[in-house]
Amino acid sequence: MLLTAVLMPAPEGGFTALNPETGTTSEGESMDEALANLREATALYLEEFPIAPPARSLVTTIEVATADA
Repeated sequence: MLLTAVLMPAPEGGFTALNPETGTTSEGESMDEALANLREATALYLEEFPIAPPARSLVTTIEVATADA
């Protein structure tokens, strides 16, 4: 099953990884480690809570005005 992974730098170092289709998250010191941990967490989640294969996700960015910009 092809799912989405979103990687974000963690404030304390390393990366946080999120799978939006299941809501699973994980962390790792490197992007590869964060993705491997997310893959494992998501597989375990899907064993308990199976889902139908989702439609292909579209990931994009938005710009938001802030007070300090």
